[in-house]
Amino acid sequence: MKRTLAKFKERQFLKKVGIVVLVLLIIGAFIVFEELTGRVFIDDSLIQAPVITISPSTSGTVQEIDVTEGQTVQKGDTLAVVGSETIRALTDGLIISAPDITGSSVNPQTQLIQMIQPVNLRVAGTIDENKGLDEIKVGQVVSFTVDAFPGKTYWGYVDEVAPTAKTAELSFSISSERPTQEFVVYANFDAAKYPEIRNGMSAKLTVYTKTY
Repeated sequence: MKRTLAKFKERQFLKKVGIVVLVLLIIGAFIVFEELTGRVFIDDSLIQAPVITISPSTSGTVQEIDVTEGQTVQKGDTLAVVGSETIRALTDGLIISAPDITGSSVNPQTQLIQMIQPVNLRVAGTIDENKGLDEIKVGQVVSFTVDAFPGKTYWGYVDEVAPTAKTAELSFSISSERPTQEFVVYANFDAAKYPEIRNGMSAKLTVYTKTY
């Protein structure tokens, strides 16, 4: 009799344990589901800043190019001389393109030099229109990783969602299937806090859509 009672109690105990484990598994699955459904992953991302293009105000011959790619300049520094015009930097920045075209004839449409302001670096992520674009809003929290620094996570927020697709033109095939369009999502971050991040680095972006 005692043995039967002991087995009965043991079964009841195991049943209770099983119920508790099942409840915990359900709660865990729910938490994982909530986390995954509250995120949009954008693997095709790049660190970049708006490019400032420097051109002469009038036509003339390039007398000298005074900067090189990768050089840091300050507002007022001489960048180039075209004819009698001395072209100076209008802001602090980093030179990203400065081909030596000394002796060439140029005009106001000629791109002499390109520069960026590192403080304006952003993450630019390209996402298919059907991969969660409709869930992304300005102000949402983002995290991102940079391929050059594996294992490190950086933080920022959605700054802009491009109003038009990267390829605005649509082409239709015989089957009338339209190609999936791509949009760019921009995320801002504190560039001064992360000085190791440089223009052109590859990145992966995660948008937390429930933080808006």
